[in-house]
Amino acid sequence: MLQVVFRILGPLDVSADGRPVVLQGARQRTIMSMLLLAPNRVVSVDTLADAVWRGSPPATARNQIAICVSALRKTIKNAVGVEDLLVTSHPGYMLYAGEHRIDAVEFEDRAAKGREAARRGRPEEACAHFEEALAMWRGPALEGVLAERVEAEAARLTEMRLDVYEEHAGLRLQLGQHREMIGELSAFVREHPLREQAKAHLMLAQYRSGRRAEALETYRDGQRLLAGELGIDPGPALQELHEEILADSPKLSLPPETTALVPQPTVPAHLPPSVASFTGRHTELATLDRLLDHLDGSALPVGSITGTGGVGKTALAVHWAHQVAARFPDGQLFADMRGYDGEETPRRPGAVLDRFLRALGVPGPQIPAEQAERTALFRSVLDGRRVLIVLDNARSFQQIRPLLPGNGRSCVLVTSRDSMGGALAGDYFFVPLHLGSLEQDESIALLSRVAGDDRFSGDPVGAARLSELCDRLPLALRIAAARLAAKPHWSVRTLVARLEDQHRRLDELSLDERGVRAGLRLSYRDLPPDTARMFRLLGTLGVPDFAAWAGAALLGIDPVDAEDLIEQLVDAQLLEPLSATTGHVRYRFQDLLRLFARECAEAEDSEEDRRAATRRACGAWLGLAGEAHRRVYGGDYTVIHGPARLHPLPGHLVGSLLDDPMEWFESERSSITALVEQAAKDDASAYAWDLAMTSVTLFQNRNYLEDWRHCGERALEAAVRAGDTLGEAAMLHSLGTLEIVQWAYDSAHERLSLALRLFEAQRQDQGRALVLRNLALCERHRGDMDRARQMGHRSLEIFRAVGDHYAEAHVLGLLAQIELERGDPQASLVLSSEAVARSRGLGTARGEAQSTVRLAEALLHQGDGERAEEAARRALDLVRGSGDRRGEAHALRTLGEALWRRGKTEEAEAVLRDALATSGKVPDRYLEARAAIVLGCVQVLHADRAGAAGSFKAAEDLFADVGAPAWQERCTQLLAVLGDGGQLDAQRLFALVRP
Repeated sequence: MLQVVFRILGPLDVSADGRPVVLQGARQRTIMSMLLLAPNRVVSVDTLADAVWRGSPPATARNQIAICVSALRKTIKNAVGVEDLLVTSHPGYMLYAGEHRIDAVEFEDRAAKGREAARRGRPEEACAHFEEALAMWRGPALEGVLAERVEAEAARLTEMRLDVYEEHAGLRLQLGQHREMIGELSAFVREHPLREQAKAHLMLAQYRSGRRAEALETYRDGQRLLAGELGIDPGPALQELHEEILADSPKLSLPPETTALVPQPTVPAHLPPSVASFTGRHTELATLDRLLDHLDGSALPVGSITGTGGVGKTALAVHWAHQVAARFPDGQLFADMRGYDGEETPRRPGAVLDRFLRALGVPGPQIPAEQAERTALFRSVLDGRRVLIVLDNARSFQQIRPLLPGNGRSCVLVTSRDSMGGALAGDYFFVPLHLGSLEQDESIALLSRVAGDDRFSGDPVGAARLSELCDRLPLALRIAAARLAAKPHWSVRTLVARLEDQHRRLDELSLDERGVRAGLRLSYRDLPPDTARMFRLLGTLGVPDFAAWAGAALLGIDPVDAEDLIEQLVDAQLLEPLSATTGHVRYRFQDLLRLFARECAEAEDSEEDRRAATRRACGAWLGLAGEAHRRVYGGDYTVIHGPARLHPLPGHLVGSLLDDPMEWFESERSSITALVEQAAKDDASAYAWDLAMTSVTLFQNRNYLEDWRHCGERALEAAVRAGDTLGEAAMLHSLGTLEIVQWAYDSAHERLSLALRLFEAQRQDQGRALVLRNLALCERHRGDMDRARQMGHRSLEIFRAVGDHYAEAHVLGLLAQIELERGDPQASLVLSSEAVARSRGLGTARGEAQSTVRLAEALLHQGDGERAEEAARRALDLVRGSGDRRGEAHALRTLGEALWRRGKTEEAEAVLRDALATSGKVPDRYLEARAAIVLGCVQVLHADRAGAAGSFKAAEDLFADVGAPAWQERCTQLLAVLGDGGQLDAQRLFALVRP
């Protein structure tokens, strides 16, 4: 790859290996200029658009900027083969300089080196650096790029050039080059007549060359100019020089050549070395760059980097500080405040002030004993200076407050596990930055850099898993990579296998006092007792995330008190807050923190206490799930509860959480699945199966069939292991129901038959009725309508006796379907009408929609297309309001049939296509097949025989997949008639597709 050279100290010029890279058009040149003025920092799209269109960008500006950047990338790639130079990074783009050269960056670097040499008393070396810097200029910066923003930045560069020239001139005068300087300085002063420092240099050069009168005339010329143009007198320094020339002051004479220049006090450069393997963090670095925009402002710029232990706060702070060190010519101060540092006590601000003052040149005897006086002196010394102060590992605002300068010329960057936002925001220009884990690609890049070989590139899957096991924390990643570097005979998978064991993971990443466990313990050790207990017990839960009420259940305390404790854990960087769901904030652990919390719980809490806390949490989840189920179904219907003890929560909280019960279920889905598994493993069978059964409300309505099966099987195993017969029967029934949903009727019949025997042995009527209802579905599928009818009526009698009105309405709808298929549409109409009435009385949208679809089908068989359409539309409105996608597919398919029967075939085809798409998304292959076969019929009526054949064939395949031979045979008949060229009228088609 060639090195690209960018030159902006003059007309914009891009080249590689001496060959020019030609940019096309003013926009490309403007955008490239803006990116070059801020290398390695993100420039927002809005800023680029403002520059290109001079403050009035069009509505299409963002798109046009993207097109222009894409063209720039292509130009550079074609010219020099570079692909990663222009990087997309929210909220805009960044020029990643890497090994490429930018003359403006090199100019600032040379200038900084010149200043450093001058401060160390080495003027010849300083002059050499300044000469190199000034030689880079080829004319006005970015000459020819006509954009206000570019011109403003170019003016800043020009101002820097003039400053460097004046500094260079001053050094040359120190070195006795006054005669050579007169002509050069005279020309510079004519070009920049208002720069008093240059005028002072010229006067001194003239005086030392024996031209005292010319020096005084130079002063008078400047005096007249300032008075005439600005109405002011020359500044104090120029006036003092004028007085000294008039008095022939000895101070103006050069010291003898043999006298060495007295070195200036050393400018502090305290920054530790930047980490060689530092990776990524482009967005975060750009955020910190905002501090630079407020230098010389009215408020002191203060940045704060917070994050959990090992996330790389110090590395980021030091890396950024090195990047911007040239902007702070008066020095960089660094102090480890030891806020969280093993057995060491936090550093006293007074001791840090003592070290800072000495570094800034204050003799030890002149440093006051009192901290307040030291702070005052520190601020006085810094007044007028530009210094960067990095306070690492700070404990609190009280610890750093005495170390903050009094004006905005300097800048402070703090790293801490305490955000300090409440104290810093308002009084300072505050830039908060919460540092999270690295991105996946950054994590793998860091692993590769530290390990120093190609094992990661050769095993990308293993590398990705290793980064996940390290939580993508830089500290953990470095330790893991260092272990691989020390074990060249290990593969990536070798270390992955060791870290997969949760009982070993912290050990593998904590081989010494600098390991992951030690860092986490520093945060944990200072927690108040109740907060520490909350941390430990939350770690015992296997859920991926949780709300504050879960913590309240764990400790058996008020939810508001629990939220306060959890927020203290957030402040200590031991928990991460997530976005609010159902109006309540959720929280989560990183895996390594969860493992550490669990370790602490096992060490400090008895097994009995841990078990009791987990049972309370399970009881809270189960109580909420039960109430959510009741709100969806209109009562405590269709489920069986066991002896698991509920943990009550305040009524107002329950009402707030369950304002939308299905959305609460959705937000808790992953937690419920994990909690069922945990309860099953912990032999808490009653909690496992009750929560699994109650959550079928979610699993079936939202089609989470894998979750349904996982929870059911784990809970069944726990029930069998515990000898919990009621739980075993309940889970056999639940899994049998799932088999029906998935068209595995033989397996369903086997499970349900066993469940029926267990329920009967326990005289559990509700369970018997639920199983009989599902067995009726199995017999219907087998084609034994009489037996299906018999079982349906037996379940109906029991539901009526036990008062399960929702299940009663459901069975009425099932019986309506059975009568329809037995050829008695009038009986079906009566039963479905009763089912609708029962459902409406419950106030459950889902149940009413199911019954209304049955009613619509019965009306279709009666030939009443108009009422069937009304019923189907009513069902569709109900299911769309409740988010029931399966119910929506049923309603759409029935509505499509009703529209067809009414002769509205165009609308019918559109609705049936929606039914087909919705069924596929559920997914439900039987429903999809039913929609496809009806769609084919409508296509026949539209003379689209090819389309109809495709629909019938798709339906035939789907019916074969779900084991519905009768329906499959109907599709075969329809395809045969189409293939023979036979005629299919509407009546014959309907006869073939009705149940």
